[in-house]
Amino acid sequence: MLDPGSVDSRFVAVLARPRYFVMFLPVLLCVTLAGYAISAPTNDVRPLVVWHGLGDTYASSGIVQFESEVKKLHPGIFVHSVYIDKDVKEDKRATFYGNINAQIALVAEQLVSIPELGRGFDAIGFSQGGQFLRGYVERYNYPPVYNLITFGSQHMGISDIPPCRSFDFLCEVARRAAKAGVYTEWAQEHLVQAQYFRDPDQLGLYMSLNGFLANINNEVMLPTARNVTYADNLASLENLILVLFAQDATVIPKESAWFGSEAPLEEFDTFSTQSLSDSHDDQHPLIKLHQRTTARSIVSMKQQPLYIDDYIGLRGLDERGAITLETCPGGHMHLTGCWEDLVRKWVGQPF
Repeated sequence: MLDPGSVDSRFVAVLARPRYFVMFLPVLLCVTLAGYAISAPTNDVRPLVVWHGLGDTYASSGIVQFESEVKKLHPGIFVHSVYIDKDVKEDKRATFYGNINAQIALVAEQLVSIPELGRGFDAIGFSQGGQFLRGYVERYNYPPVYNLITFGSQHMGISDIPPCRSFDFLCEVARRAAKAGVYTEWAQEHLVQAQYFRDPDQLGLYMSLNGFLANINNEVMLPTARNVTYADNLASLENLILVLFAQDATVIPKESAWFGSEAPLEEFDTFSTQSLSDSHDDQHPLIKLHQRTTARSIVSMKQQPLYIDDYIGLRGLDERGAITLETCPGGHMHLTGCWEDLVRKWVGQPF
C-alpha cells in the first residue's frame, strides 16, 4: 500500500484527476500486489499428522520436541498430533485399552474437522501408530495422505507380547490380560495389542477372530470377503516409507515393520475347528499363547500372499517404485541420527 507521506504532492494531484487515475491504475495494482506478495507467507507446504505409539501421548515431551524439530526443518508447516482423548492420562490409557476400529473412526472424524488438513497431508506413525494410520488410509483417506512414514510399526502383527518397562503397571496388566486369552472376544474388543497379535501357528484363528489387523490386511478365509477399497486407497499413496529398527527387541518379529512375519510351523489350512471343542480349557488355543523355543525363519514382504495377490495394494505400490525400506540403528524407537533425513526428504513438500 502506498504511503501518502512519501509520495510527491504533485503526483497525488495528478492521480486525483479521473483520466490519469485510470491510466495509472494498472501500475498501482502491480505495486500493491507486489507488496502483498512480500508480506504474505511463502511456505505453502503439506501439513503433517503424527500418531504416537504404545504408552505415549499426543502431548508428551518427546512428541512436542519432535514437532518442534520438524518445524525447524520445514518452516511454516502445520503439524497435528493425533489424540484419542485430550486428557493425557486417558490418551495414554487408550494405547493399551480400547477398540482400535473405534479409535481410527474417531481419528477420521478428528482429521476431517481440521481446516489446515483439508487438502491432504503427510503422515508419520510411531510404532503401533503406523499401522493405525495405514488403517485410516485404507478405510477413510479423506482428507488424503500423500506420503506415509512408519517407524517400527507392526504391519504383519506381533507373534509375542513384549515385556513392559519397569514399574509400568498399566502395561503389565494389559500384557497379562492379552497373554491369558489373546483371541477371546473380550481381548479383541478391549486390548489394543491383542488386536494386532498374529500367531503364525494359528492363522485360521487369527483370520476368524482377530478384530483389526486381519481386516486391514485383507487376510480373510474367503477371498470374496476382501475389501477392494483398501487396495485402491493404499495404492493412492505417493510413497510408503517403512522403517525397521535393526536391534528391535520389542516388536516380535522386528521384520513386521517391513511386512515380514514368522514362518508357520504348519500350513494354516490344517486348522480344524473340531480341535477347539475337543481341547481342555487349560490347553485351549484361545486361552494360551503358543510357546516358542526356537528362532523362526522370516517370510518377507514379497513372499506374503497379501503381496503376491495384492490384497491391499502393496504390490502395486512397490511395482511403481513407491515403497522405500529404511533401517534405523538401535532398538525400538531409538530415533537418534535416523529420523531427520527421512523427514527432510518425505515431509513438507509443496502442494
